[in-house]
Amino acid sequence: MSVPTQPDPAGAAVPGPPSASENRRQVLYWRLLARLFDPEEQATLESASVAIVDDLGLPALLLEPSVSIDNVVQRYPHLEAEIDGLMTPDDDGRDREVRRAALVSKLLLNVFATGGGNVTAEQLARWQSDAGWFERALGCEPGALRGRAAATGAGGDGGPGSGFPGGTAAGNTPGSGFNVNLGPALAAIEADLIKRMRLREVLADPRLAKKLTPSMSLIEQLLRDKDNLDGVALANAKALIKRFVDEVAQVLRTQVAQASTGTIDRSIPPKRVFRNLDIDRTIWKNLPNWSPEDERLYVDRLYYKQTAKRVEPARLVVVVDQSGSMVDAMVNCTILASIFAGLPKVDVHLIAYDTRALDLTTWVHDPFEVLLRTQLGGGTDGTAALELTRPKIVDPRNTVVVWISDFYEWREQECWDGFSAIHRSGARFIPVGSVSSGGQQSVNPWFRQRFKDQGTPVLSGRIKKLVHELKNFLV
Repeated sequence: MSVPTQPDPAGAAVPGPPSASENRRQVLYWRLLARLFDPEEQATLESASVAIVDDLGLPALLLEPSVSIDNVVQRYPHLEAEIDGLMTPDDDGRDREVRRAALVSKLLLNVFATGGGNVTAEQLARWQSDAGWFERALGCEPGALRGRAAATGAGGDGGPGSGFPGGTAAGNTPGSGFNVNLGPALAAIEADLIKRMRLREVLADPRLAKKLTPSMSLIEQLLRDKDNLDGVALANAKALIKRFVDEVAQVLRTQVAQASTGTIDRSIPPKRVFRNLDIDRTIWKNLPNWSPEDERLYVDRLYYKQTAKRVEPARLVVVVDQSGSMVDAMVNCTILASIFAGLPKVDVHLIAYDTRALDLTTWVHDPFEVLLRTQLGGGTDGTAALELTRPKIVDPRNTVVVWISDFYEWREQECWDGFSAIHRSGARFIPVGSVSSGGQQSVNPWFRQRFKDQGTPVLSGRIKKLVHELKNFLV
C-alpha cells in the first residue's frame, strides 16, 4: 500500500496521513484477517465494516461468512459482472478500491476460512462453488486453478491443473504467477474438505450424493475407498467417477484433435493430384515465365505438396505409476490412452504398477473400468512394470513408451538400466513427471538428471505437451 507524502519544512518528503478511502480499505482487510484467524466477531471492526459496506451501496450479506457467493449473486445479480475479473490488474480510483476490497474480502473469507470438524456434502458443494467464483475473480474458468479444467486442460497450454490438463489456464491469465501459486493451495483445501467429509455416509444417501461435484481430490478418495463401498454407495461412487472421466475425456479429445499431426514422410514422392497442388510454390517457381505483353504466367512445371504419412500401425505403451502420489497422472493418462486407442493405426497398451504390475490393455478403451481396477497406495517397483513392457516392444522404431511416475524407486539402478535399454533399442522413450493442470510434481532428481543426460528429459507441465508429442509420433 502506498503512503501519501508531504514535504516537511526542510523540503524532505515525509509520510502524510492516510486518506479516508485508505482508512476504510484497511478496516475491511483488518476485519478479514481477524475472521480468518478467529471466527469470533470483533465488535469494533464489524460495526465499522457494516457502515462502510452500507455507504458503498453494497448488501450487508457480504459480511456474513455463512452466506455463499451464489446466494449473494442470486439476490443481487448486478454483482456478478463486478466479481468477474475483480482481482485482475486494474487502474481504478480510490473509491473503487474500497468497493473492490469489500468484494475481495467476501471471496477470500468464503474460500480460505474453512474451519474444522466434519464436512457435509452441502458444505463441500458450497465451497466448490465459492472457489469457482474466486477463480472467476482471478480471470480463470471455474475449476482451472484447482486442476479440474484440465486436468483437464480447461485452460489450454497454460488446467488440475495439470497441465499440461485446459478453458482458461492460470498461465494465460493476468497475474499468472500469482494464480499458479494459488492453484496448489486451493487444491489442498479442497482435498482437506473431502477428507473431513464422511464420504461413505454421503454416498449412501442419493440426495446428498447428487450434491457432490466431481473433482480430482474426490476421485482420489473414491478410488482409495471403493473396496469398502457396496450397494447404493458403490453405485453413486461409480456414477461420480464416470462423470469425471467423461468431463476430462471431452476436453482431451478436443486437444488431441487440435494437436498437429505427424511429420510428413519425405521419402515418398507427392501424389500428382489436384488436391495436392501447391499453388503458391507453383506460381513462385514459374515467375520467370511471366509475359508482360500477354499479361499471362506460363507454367512449365507444377509443384505438389507431400502429404504421405505413416502407413504401418504405431504402438503406444503407456506405463502408469499408480502409487498414491500419482493419482492425477494416472487418471489423465488412462483417459488419454483410451482416446489414442480409438485412432486408426495406433496400437495402445496400458500397464499400471506399484510394487506389482498389471496389464490393463484389455480395458484400454474404457478408462472407467481401468480406474475401477487400480489399487492406489503402496510403494513403487518399476522393475515389475519393465517385465511386462519389454515383450511389447516388437518393432522399436515404431514404438513409443510413455512412462508416468515420480521415479522414486527403491531399485533405482535396475530401473535405470531398463529405461536405458528401451532407449538404446531405438524405441521412443518419454518419461513424464506430471500431467496435471498446474504441472506441479516432484520428480526424483537422481532420475531427472540421468534422463536429461540421455537426451530424454522428463516431460512436465500441461497435458497439451504430451498430446503434441504423441500425436506427432503416432499419426
